[in-house]
Amino acid sequence: MTYFVDILLIALGAALINNFVFYYFVGICPFIGVSRRVEMAFGMGCAVTFVMTIAAAISWTMTRFVLMPGAPLTRWAAGLWLDPQAAAGVDLSILSYIVYIFAIAASVQFVEMYLRRFLPLLYRSFGVFLPLITTNCAILFACLTIMSRLVGVDDPAARWDLAQALALALFGGVGFTLAIVIMAGIREELEACDVPAPFRGVPIALVVGGILAMAFMGFTGVDNGLKTALTPPAAIVAQAPQADSGNGASTP
Repeated sequence: MTYFVDILLIALGAALINNFVFYYFVGICPFIGVSRRVEMAFGMGCAVTFVMTIAAAISWTMTRFVLMPGAPLTRWAAGLWLDPQAAAGVDLSILSYIVYIFAIAASVQFVEMYLRRFLPLLYRSFGVFLPLITTNCAILFACLTIMSRLVGVDDPAARWDLAQALALALFGGVGFTLAIVIMAGIREELEACDVPAPFRGVPIALVVGGILAMAFMGFTGVDNGLKTALTPPAAIVAQAPQADSGNGASTP
């Protein structure tokens, strides 16, 4: 039950509470550039979600088995010419940015080939924005967040597994799609409004984005309340510190 709650909180946090766009302010370039029409925004959101999920799976696998200190494949390869203790300390996490960028680029290339073959109209509507998914910092941010839950975590039981990593990536993409579709719907309505000349275009879009970010702040604290409601009482008691521990009180 606790594991299910963790997955649910990761998903809810990535999609709403800690939305990548409105909370961390990553992925702003496509958020502004591809949010003029709802159809294009939804297609971009789906493409980003797919790429983010695939890149997260590759990144978690590479980090867990190759990049992090003590990774099995790296320890085995280094053990061919190093003693076991030195081989276990080999740390390749410095290569994480390079590996993640290659993973993202490969995923984008796969999406581009799929759209060109099966959805040519959507492919042409994306234009130059489809290759720009490679430079979408929201995807790299998801990969780096997953790495932070693997590298430097002292307790092996606290490290994220593949399901937790995919939950963050998938629902992070859902949150990105939600943000860009909402923005596209508002910008379509703004075309019929009398916007002052200095605010037309990107300026009014940034103002609307700021208002949406403040609106999403209303989800703050939902995760704590949900965790308390879904966690079994026995688990809460087990996690609570022992009463009067360390205060010198004696038990009669």
